[in-house]
Amino acid sequence: MHHRSLQVAALLAWAAAVACRNVQPVFAPTLEARGDCDDAGDVNYTQLATKLSATAQIYLPGSDLFDDAVARWSNLSTPVANVVVVPSTEHDIVETVNFANQNSLPFLTTNGFHGSITTLGKMTHGIEIHMSQLNSISIATDGKTATIGGGVLSHNLTDTLWAAGKQTVTGTCECVSYLGPGLGGGHGWLQGRYGLVSDQFVSMNVVLANGSLITVDENSELFWAMKGAGHNFGIVTSMTSKIYDIQHPNYAMETLIFSGDQVEAVYEVANEQWLTNGKTMPVDLINWSYWYFDPTTDAEKPVIAMYLIQEGVNTVNTTYTQPFLDLGPLSNSSLSGTYRDLAAWTGISLDSTPCAKTGNANPRFPIYLKSYNTTAQGLVYDLFKQATTNASTPFSNALFMFEGYSQQGVKAINDDATAFAYRADNLLVAPLLTYTPNGPALDEVAYKLGNQIRQVLYEGSGETSLNTYVNYAYGDETARAWYGSEAWRQERLHALKEGFDPTGKFSFYAPIA
Repeated sequence: MHHRSLQVAALLAWAAAVACRNVQPVFAPTLEARGDCDDAGDVNYTQLATKLSATAQIYLPGSDLFDDAVARWSNLSTPVANVVVVPSTEHDIVETVNFANQNSLPFLTTNGFHGSITTLGKMTHGIEIHMSQLNSISIATDGKTATIGGGVLSHNLTDTLWAAGKQTVTGTCECVSYLGPGLGGGHGWLQGRYGLVSDQFVSMNVVLANGSLITVDENSELFWAMKGAGHNFGIVTSMTSKIYDIQHPNYAMETLIFSGDQVEAVYEVANEQWLTNGKTMPVDLINWSYWYFDPTTDAEKPVIAMYLIQEGVNTVNTTYTQPFLDLGPLSNSSLSGTYRDLAAWTGISLDSTPCAKTGNANPRFPIYLKSYNTTAQGLVYDLFKQATTNASTPFSNALFMFEGYSQQGVKAINDDATAFAYRADNLLVAPLLTYTPNGPALDEVAYKLGNQIRQVLYEGSGETSLNTYVNYAYGDETARAWYGSEAWRQERLHALKEGFDPTGKFSFYAPIA
């Protein structure tokens, strides 16, 4: 039997079933196993099924496929879907959006990991559009661009390009999608060379809120907004992006583990080397650090893991490492390999814990900084220590992330060129307060702690506005913090939102309004 016939037959069997009776059609089981049967409403999904391509899929509640598709990396203020559509063509997305509009159903596009913003919880019913089948990658004959499906993951893109001697800027974590971070700007290992993920976009096919499919490029007024605030405007079915010949395949990393007692001294060295007195991070260097509680190293307080990552070498230059070695770290170690090893080295590969759906809540509280205020670093270390090491803490697995990328490629592009607003900032900082959900009281504790930490950093920054990374956002930061506080930015975004999505169908992820 033709696959679509199976699909339609299954849906007809479900639709004909008495409400909540445990019918098991070939394609998907009934609504029984997930919540109240009324959640599905009176919508007849067979009408949608007949319009989709033969390899599109529809998952109904009660099936393992449905449960896997709706499971989130972070279980805090999560969206709720009654059905999952897995399109295999961009026309499937057009049909799904039109169907949703005809039936007054909300819809939300998903792909990959790490979208944890609390505004997603405003999706209380509707259709999840899962992008995993739109995973094609095609390199142009001139080798300068690639056309990339809207469901492609960073890991798959990196490996496919690498096999062809090419690479481009992607998110650092292997299990995030290529596009998801890019719509919010998108930081990556190669941004010092080439700019943000979104700076690579040449054109994109976009399904708008009204179901129309358009091509967006430099001739479209929407192109500016898609590069930094793109979650608000449409579903990108594919995009053409710049790619580059691999110039520096080999990389080295030095890991230095410090005691928390050294927190101010460690970040003073980072400031002196790269962030103050007119200095900048060298284009071939990335400096990350993590704070975490590791009782096998220090049973009383979190350690500081300082990563110095350098391209084009087999050993990190002593010019970069010696000032930190002079502080007397608890330990230091060296690694050498290629660009493809970076995610594993920093604990964000496909096999790493951050790429697992554990049932935990994973809120982050990001802030951009230009340099470290070492006094503020000491204060937030004390807050983090108290939160992660007391005997009854739910936050013992929390992680504090300090990401210092090279910035030359990012700053080479004018501040007003895209909706991404924070090219002048040098550091992306965020506590990740991983915990097992246990009701709203614990959620409130995490919320207060995360914002207390962020407020200390903000006050220490001397900035007049809170600058946050929309892809890490908690959800309470406001559009001014996500997209820039300048009046002209907000006015331009609001005007585009009114023109392309006046009823706010794309407003579950960091809404402009």
